[in-house]
Amino acid sequence: MSSTADSASPVHEQYLVSGMTCEHCVHAVTEEISAIDGVQSVDVELHNGGVSRVDVVSTRPLASTDVEAAILEAGYSLASA
Repeated sequence: MSSTADSASPVHEQYLVSGMTCEHCVHAVTEEISAIDGVQSVDVELHNGGVSRVDVVSTRPLASTDVEAAILEAGYSLASA
């Protein structure tokens, strides 16, 4: 029996990002994370000036360093929980 069904299941991951204040910020972060290979969708819950939640759905687990690099490229940083 193949494990193809298991590997095809989407992976849901959540990140906390500090420094976002507007929809432009949301767009920048969404665009950078979406460029990572395997990312299917990005949803940002903006908390203006606080810590925003970023939900990422991908085809495989993502390297946290790739996600952090994308967030830094957009001009923001990961927040500690």
